[in-house]
Amino acid sequence: MDLVTIDDIRTAAEEIKGVAVRTPLVRMGEAWVKPESLQPVGAFKLRGAYNAVASLRPDGVVTHSSGNHGQALAFAAREFGVPCVVVVPEGTPRVKTAAIEGWGAEVVVVPPEQREIVAGKLAAERGLTLVPPYDHRAVIAGQGTVGLEIVEDLPDVEVVLVPVGGGGLASGVGTAVKALRPDVRVIGVEPELAADAAESLAAGHPVEWGTDRTFRTVADGLRTALSELTFAHISRRLDEIVTVSEDEIRAAMGHLARSARLVAEPSGAVTTAALLSGRVAAGRTVVVLSGGNVDPELFRQVV
Repeated sequence: MDLVTIDDIRTAAEEIKGVAVRTPLVRMGEAWVKPESLQPVGAFKLRGAYNAVASLRPDGVVTHSSGNHGQALAFAAREFGVPCVVVVPEGTPRVKTAAIEGWGAEVVVVPPEQREIVAGKLAAERGLTLVPPYDHRAVIAGQGTVGLEIVEDLPDVEVVLVPVGGGGLASGVGTAVKALRPDVRVIGVEPELAADAAESLAAGHPVEWGTDRTFRTVADGLRTALSELTFAHISRRLDEIVTVSEDEIRAAMGHLARSARLVAEPSGAVTTAALLSGRVAAGRTVVVLSGGNVDPELFRQVV
């Protein structure tokens, strides 16, 4: 399988320059946080979505998304002046669907298990280009710029913690970090209630959990399964995957707000949860905060 390379990621970095924010490393105790919540769409997804649209130059785009990729693609589509349709699952936080619409995209709400099917049908019916949230080399390359920036800004980093949902971010970050610093440990983190990636690595092939299992977690952005492409990346470029509980995720959201003054959605807080819980040995550690598009009511509960 043709995997993304460091050269692909460097090309993506040039493509997204001036559009995606080069987020800083923020101190949080003895660790650093990479706050992708500071992106214009509130999440790292802008990097991959913009790189994909810039590479493909489509007449219109469609995707399926739990929210953040949808926002990112809507933003990119607006920048390139093309229409965008985003298929989201029932139960997607209103803060995310409202933001997608705010960037000018059409939102289609479907049962969770129908997301990919409906997106594919819309692509065929309307002549749109499907830009998946993670199962695409240009998307992975764009997400890999997070890892590129981490190594450039903290050359002596020892551990990088990255959330794992569909695996696009973990694939890209793992590729960049291992290419530049093979000795650095890159560790994926996912919720115990959506631990399909950890099970996949143990099994040696992708294992998909049904929506009846993954939709139990509050981390809505991490309910998706790995693809063959992302599994191929993380199985080669991640050192391990650890899991965290729902209580630990909520506690980490509060900790980030109080200690680093950063807003994190549950999916973005899992890395901090892994650090605080002691599942990962402390060192010169960077935790990737993947997004901050949190339901205001949930944020009030944890802070």
